[in-house]
Amino acid sequence: MKIVGIIAEYNPFHNGHQYHIDQALQKTGADAAVVLMSGDFVQRGAPAIAPKHLRAKAALLGGASLILELPVLFSCGSAELFARGAVSIFNSLGCISYLCFGSECGDIKKLNRLARILSEEPEVYRQLLQDELRKGRPFPQARQTALSVYTKDPSLAEILSSPNNTLGIEYLKALRYFKSPIQPFAIPRKGSGYNDTDLCETFSSATAIRNRILNPSLPEDAFSSVAGQLPPASSDLLRKNYQSSLPVTQDDFSLLLKYRLLCESASSLTDYLDVSKDLANRIINQRNDFATWSSFCDLLKTRELTYTRISRALLHILLGIEKDTFRHEPPFCFAEDSGNISGKAKKERSSTSALYARVLGFQKKDTQILKEIKEYATIPLITKLADVRDLTSATQVLLNLDIFASDLYESIITEKFSTPFTNEHQKQLQII
Repeated sequence: MKIVGIIAEYNPFHNGHQYHIDQALQKTGADAAVVLMSGDFVQRGAPAIAPKHLRAKAALLGGASLILELPVLFSCGSAELFARGAVSIFNSLGCISYLCFGSECGDIKKLNRLARILSEEPEVYRQLLQDELRKGRPFPQARQTALSVYTKDPSLAEILSSPNNTLGIEYLKALRYFKSPIQPFAIPRKGSGYNDTDLCETFSSATAIRNRILNPSLPEDAFSSVAGQLPPASSDLLRKNYQSSLPVTQDDFSLLLKYRLLCESASSLTDYLDVSKDLANRIINQRNDFATWSSFCDLLKTRELTYTRISRALLHILLGIEKDTFRHEPPFCFAEDSGNISGKAKKERSSTSALYARVLGFQKKDTQILKEIKEYATIPLITKLADVRDLTSATQVLLNLDIFASDLYESIITEKFSTPFTNEHQKQLQII
């Protein structure tokens, strides 16, 4: 059975995502698509607009066979951490043949060339990068300039200016890092750019769609203007759950975040992932002017500190994700047995990482995929939290972070929409 892996956020699931799944299956000739999807928090350092189980259902109705959750440590991490965590999980499943990602460039050879340079970091390139950083340039700009000089090909370096290209290169770097046999495919992106805020005819960005849902001219018009941008099943799901479990925004978490910031000092803030000494001092100095999460990000940002980087750091503070959370056993360690693994995988494997594959939903007709994962995976497959046993301490920490993050997200839904609280252990798999 040939399986293509897709890494996604589906925030929300739109026409471009439907196109991606269709193209991934067609271009690779795969029998099924397994999606590793961000949970309730996403890579730009914000909550997803809709709960993960609802987004998972939309993807299943859109043709995905199985949806796994990308742990929150990776889903709200830097592009490198996001990609490395996701690829590590796919690589550990032992049955993923292909990795298919969207890209503005769509040229896998060019993307691979850049990935090789950035992975190997030749001395000449490294020196050029340091020279640019010493000039005070932001890292992305410094890296692009250094690559332009090193390759003597500005058009090649220009590829890094597009976000999907950048993330695709990180996937390729991760495949190299793990010496993975998974074959990568790049699908050219259609329609609007990743950060475009204006709707286009059929392939608008998730950013534009979210903005229109969050800022309708009239409450009853929240979905009328984006109906053509979403597959019918996704549109119906969002419409039916509007004002009962969505939309959720980062500003819904403002009071919780302010409380966490009031509990911290400049010194303690630097314990959190992605919080530098400079950012910690800025947070403390501006803390009295905190109004909302989004306005605080605007207040803190500088040329070197982007809105997204700040928002991601604030999310780590809110969720309690520290730099040394995995000091003794990092997520990509190679420890001995981690439990919850049996069969051929247990006999053949020589190492494992502090990871797991948690199922959010699947299609009934594709249960063979679950059987293959159970047979070949070198990490635990989790379908029900109550049945989890004998995880390593690091794996349990990673899972506990997911549970806490989702319970926090659910608490906001409960408060905002006056609905009953459903904890993470009570939530049902999406099976269609």
